Amino acid sequence: MLIEPIEQKPYYTFVMMKYYILVGVLILMGCKGGKEEVITSTKMSSQVSFETVDYEGLEEYLETSNATVQVVNFWATWCQPCVKELPYFEKVNTLYADQDVDVILVSLDFPDHIERLSRFIEKHNIQSEVVFLDDGDANNWIPKVDVSWSGAIPATIIYTKEKRSFYERSFTYDELEKELKLFL
Repeated sequence: MLIEPIEQKPYYTFVMMKYYILVGVLILMGCKGGKEEVITSTKMSSQVSFETVDYEGLEEYLETSNATVQVVNFWATWCQPCVKELPYFEKVNTLYADQDVDVILVSLDFPDHIERLSRFIEKHNIQSEVVFLDDGDANNWIPKVDVSWSGAIPATIIYTKEKRSFYERSFTYDELEKELKLFL
């Protein structure tokens, strides 16, 4: 009895299948049905509040600042490297406030995790300004933040009116402080 050879699919078919699955998942995540409510500010408890913005609302944090140096960190509660480095940003926010440094923490948590984000902020006593980015069109806004950004987090922008640097990596406190001092 002869067994007929099984025709193997070329590698590119496998890659294309993964691509189509990813596109399908992104489309499903970006779909919003029913009545939409625009949230401009979320207050979950008496101590925790943060602004909810789409990319258009986030642009003001990326381009203008009343502070001399602006530090914008993209993070999420589910990202372990992000959570690990948050105390370093908090320390910078405290120690450099008198030198006109502002720290903005941009949460990329999922929209259905807002309550989790609120509890996290309260539990860890986050004092830096927190902004929740609720914009499902990541393929559109990620390259606007920085053309080199793959979308991985943590990611940080440090900027002044004259200078801007983008970092797609996590920091130790010493590394963060070293980069910050280049802007002071």
